[in-house]
Amino acid sequence: MDLSLSTRTEGDRTVVTVGGEIDVYTAPKLREQLIDLVSSGNYHLVVDMENVDFLDSTGLGVLVGGLKRVRAHEGSLRLVCTQERILKIFRITGLTKVFPIHATVDEALAATD
Repeated sequence: MDLSLSTRTEGDRTVVTVGGEIDVYTAPKLREQLIDLVSSGNYHLVVDMENVDFLDSTGLGVLVGGLKRVRAHEGSLRLVCTQERILKIFRITGLTKVFPIHATVDEALAATD
C-alpha cells in the first residue's frame, strides 16, 4: 500500500494528514515532508495518523526525527491517533512519554505546550 500525505495550516500550526502504511518503503516520503515543513518555518506540527494502517520502526524513527527537528526551534509535534494497534506500538516503545497523543485534530490544535 502507498502513503498519502496532505498538509494544511490551522493558525500557527500545520496539520499533516497521513494515510496508508508508514514503513521502510514509504517513510522517506514522510521524512521529506517533515523536513520541508520545518525548513519552511513550520515548527508546530500535528500529525494526524487516523488513516494509518501500519507503522514500523522506520516510521517511528521518522516521527522521532521530526520531533527533534521541531524541538530545535522550540516547536512541537503532536500526534492524533485512536487506533489501538498503532497506540500499542507507542506504548511498547515508551514513546507515549515522548509524544503528546490526542484523540482528535481539534484536541491537538487546542492543546498548549
